[in-house]
Amino acid sequence: MSDAGIWHGGDLDVARRLFPDAPDPWIDLSTGINPIAYPVPPLPARLFERLPAPADHRDLEAAAAEAYGAPDAAMVVAAPGTQVLIGLLPALRARSRVAILGPTYAEHARAWRGAGHDVMEVASPDRAGEADVLVVVNPNNPDGRLLSRALLLDQAERLRARGGWLVVDEAFADFAAGETLVPVLPDNAVVLRSFGKTYGLAGVRLGFAVAAGDAAGTLRRVLGPWSVSGPAMEVGRRALRDRPWRLVAREARGRDARRLDALLEPRSEQPLAGTVLYRLMSGGRAPDLFAHLGRHGIWVRRFPFDPRLLRFGLPGCDEAWRRLEAAFASFV
Repeated sequence: MSDAGIWHGGDLDVARRLFPDAPDPWIDLSTGINPIAYPVPPLPARLFERLPAPADHRDLEAAAAEAYGAPDAAMVVAAPGTQVLIGLLPALRARSRVAILGPTYAEHARAWRGAGHDVMEVASPDRAGEADVLVVVNPNNPDGRLLSRALLLDQAERLRARGGWLVVDEAFADFAAGETLVPVLPDNAVVLRSFGKTYGLAGVRLGFAVAAGDAAGTLRRVLGPWSVSGPAMEVGRRALRDRPWRLVAREARGRDARRLDALLEPRSEQPLAGTVLYRLMSGGRAPDLFAHLGRHGIWVRRFPFDPRLLRFGLPGCDEAWRRLEAAFASFV
């Protein structure tokens, strides 16, 4: 949980405070990160000893353009994680009316509100009214809601009439069934893509904005030179160009998601939701299940806006699966 009351996954210090008698090691299922990481090769010492060259930065963005389907590598801006980009975008506009399709990843609202914009959460795009900016997480976190490319293009056109922006966070799009907006990106839209979630390398701190028109150049100027480290560039370039690994990982994580569904469905009072990398269940006993799993050293994601919801990431090894299945079997 953050200092502003926004709850995030991955904070095992909170887990240990809540459940001090839980067995070690903890199984952290509170994030939506691929638990089977891309195999990082040995990296040469020069990557740590020297500043990365501009050509290396351009090649990283070219690799991302290839992976995401951008028609021009100049549209792709590399950054030290999409969280940085989420914080930067609100500073690039004068005070605006911002509609955020929610409930969703809370950092979007915090960033826009913190920059002085008027922020409202809407349940559907047609409720955005006269907003100057529409922010959509697609697929959505936590429920996996997917909006079609056609709908997003229509929203971008509506916003264009008043000089507005469409911001689409595609952090979980790599393994999603929906169509990315990147190949047909309007000039008043910005797409955010995460690297760490798909490749299981959140600590690398790498993410991308894809933007047509002036936005890409503006983001580059604001980020400045050497915004991405040499080691992150090298890992990113290799992984993004490894399409066979990505395809195999997508199939394997899909099987894991179906295995997790079989475990969660009997406990969920609503149809399961989410994406390949996380599953969302709902039920009146969710707080009891959260506490039960915590006492067994299993940390899952809860939500301040709805205590009936629990989000589960994928276990990453046989032992984690065994402990999770045993914990569910003992929940009465």
